[in-house]
Amino acid sequence: MATQKAMGKGQLVDRLAAQVGDRGMAIGILKKRGDLSSDGKTLTAKGKKRDAMTAEQRAKDRASKATGKPASSFSYNASTNRTKSLTKNKKK
Repeated sequence: MATQKAMGKGQLVDRLAAQVGDRGMAIGILKKRGDLSSDGKTLTAKGKKRDAMTAEQRAKDRASKATGKPASSFSYNASTNRTKSLTKNKKK
């Protein structure tokens, strides 16, 4: 899998390019999100923070922001780039 090659820190653009299949499209997405400046080459402060994370850290961060739970409460599946909550849902 191409995206498995860009899992580490400092590979934000390469990883997204592998995921969407086009480097230009990846740059456009990152510019729209505010991770790259308008020149498409310079990382913003937000982009530098994301670029310093691994794919796992970014996935857990997304899950944490979406749920309000700490990132440590999620497990990560590198094959799917998805997280799963480590806490069980309690039935009432």
